[in-house]
Amino acid sequence: MINDQFDILIVDDEESIRRVVSQVLIDDGYRVTTAESGELAFDLILKRPFNLVITDIRMSGMSGMELLKKIRSLNSSIEVVIITSYASLDTAVQAMRDGAYDYLAKPFESLHTISSVAARVKEKIRLNQEKNELDEKLRIYNSQLERANQELTELTTSDSLTNLFNKKYFQRYFESEFIRSHRYNHAVSLLKVDVDSLQQYNETYGQACGDDLLRFMADLLRSSIRITDIACRYDGDEFVVIMPETTKDGAIALAEKIRKSVEDYPFEGQETQPEGTVTVSIGVAGYPGDGEEGSEIIQHVEEALLEAKDSGRNRVVAVDLK
Repeated sequence: MINDQFDILIVDDEESIRRVVSQVLIDDGYRVTTAESGELAFDLILKRPFNLVITDIRMSGMSGMELLKKIRSLNSSIEVVIITSYASLDTAVQAMRDGAYDYLAKPFESLHTISSVAARVKEKIRLNQEKNELDEKLRIYNSQLERANQELTELTTSDSLTNLFNKKYFQRYFESEFIRSHRYNHAVSLLKVDVDSLQQYNETYGQACGDDLLRFMADLLRSSIRITDIACRYDGDEFVVIMPETTKDGAIALAEKIRKSVEDYPFEGQETQPEGTVTVSIGVAGYPGDGEEGSEIIQHVEEALLEAKDSGRNRVVAVDLK
């Protein structure tokens, strides 16, 4: 902050004090305004900002203490220096307790004390501005870091093509969900969904159309499951759905709904597929009944899916360990 940007208001009902103090500060290069009363000073402060107000403590009308309190309630960034006599130093100390930066005792021992207190106030304001700028930079940095961490988390848990959770996330989440279900003896079911003959579809219409088909599958799963269910892209043309608090019968019903929705959807070029339409095969497994470990449930749902594919595709198969 340079001097011509530093505004000082001198407030005193003695014209001689105003003239002396303002002349010293003008000579120092500051921009100075004067007021002969607290009332006029406060009106000026309402109209324009000042960096520093130097005010006599005793004036007719509004006192310096009253002006200090009004300034503090209006704008805490304005620094205030009290001018007092040696006989009322106790009042000056109280003013500093109320928020004044410092005081000047009159008669002044040296005019240099006026320059010195203004310089200290200016330096304090400069340091506060630097601190505020650093705080703002730190706030922006922390915000950017938080956003970067969020993006990194999304990259490590999300599938870039479908925006579903990825296989890594599925493995972590299903393990914790299975432990919870096992501990409290709650049901949890698992679907594994495979798009039938996706490779042939890609070879006929191109990878871009195949990617569109996978995105459609992701949207279908999102719209079909409950908010408490978790859909993930498992691998290539395979998806999984974790269904907490859901029995195998409930999971079979959802799997059939998904299968039928895909079969009935009018995909472009579906007539070239082996089944005459785009279809999915779905395996179903769940706890309790299909294993005492999460890894067993995953193994059995894969076996059920394989059976659905081997037995003709476009069907739902639930593992049966009886």
